[in-house]
Amino acid sequence: MVNTKKLFFTPMDLWPFLPIYLGSHLPIGGGIFRSIKLAKELGATALQIFTKNQRQWRVPELKEDDIERFKKEWINWGNYPIFAHVSYLINLASPKKNILERSIESFVVEINRASSLGIKYIVVHPGSHLGDGEQIGLKRFVDSLDLAIEISRCRDMMILLETTAGQGTNLGHKFSHLAWIIENSRYSELLGVCLDTCHIFAAGYDIKTDTGYKQTFKRFKQQIGINKLKLIHINDSKSELGSKKDRHEHIGLGRIGLMGFMQIVNDMNIFSVPKILETPKGPDLKEDRINMDILIRLIVGKEKYNIINNLKGEYSWI
Repeated sequence: MVNTKKLFFTPMDLWPFLPIYLGSHLPIGGGIFRSIKLAKELGATALQIFTKNQRQWRVPELKEDDIERFKKEWINWGNYPIFAHVSYLINLASPKKNILERSIESFVVEINRASSLGIKYIVVHPGSHLGDGEQIGLKRFVDSLDLAIEISRCRDMMILLETTAGQGTNLGHKFSHLAWIIENSRYSELLGVCLDTCHIFAAGYDIKTDTGYKQTFKRFKQQIGINKLKLIHINDSKSELGSKKDRHEHIGLGRIGLMGFMQIVNDMNIFSVPKILETPKGPDLKEDRINMDILIRLIVGKEKYNIINNLKGEYSWI
């Protein structure tokens, strides 16, 4: 059982002594501005949201009152970074003409929607080639991406390409995929990367061991460049290394484990990169509080083995 009487450490507790951008993906039910209120209650210093129902193509109009309230809540929270994630329905690499056209149209709407809220980063998956092959799929994605950017006429935000686990015909499970997209887009200066720890582990990048972690980020730097890394989705993995299965788990309970996350949160090369949890949670968000508490104590723990043993003794899920 989790000791619910304990005081959880939050990212805000570390400011201004140790500035860290850490938060989670939060719901927008009851008003898009509500997500910021939840982030503030959690003590988070970063936030990710869907700006609409991510399971529907339909996009309701954003009212001016909602936009103004969102911006006001953002200021009251402290102007910490907010990221928008596009709908999972969007497939900019689809060989199906109707789906591709609808995806481009929807992506344009989502770019403009995020921009109207003042959000500077939007996360998108590289899509699925559905059997056409990786190279054809990558080219189709780049063509669709460039067209959407051109139509949106939005040049004040960055589009973040998310790493994937490699299920089915999904693109983005190799660093070389993202590198190719960035190199071949007409808008490479507007493109960055969102690295998902669960996804890359499932795709075969070992971030659990010290040697594997160093090799993984060496490859990232060589193929993409650390300057392109703008966001980390910090999730443990239920599935084994190289399984190609996208199954998120709580920090320390999955296959990456506490030692893997200790390396991530203490890596000074990526310390300032915002980190967002996408782990399972209930309506009271207790799981988010626990996951953030664990990550923070992996940072502030003076002796790594002692802090890990203490955490294992305190939380039944580790």
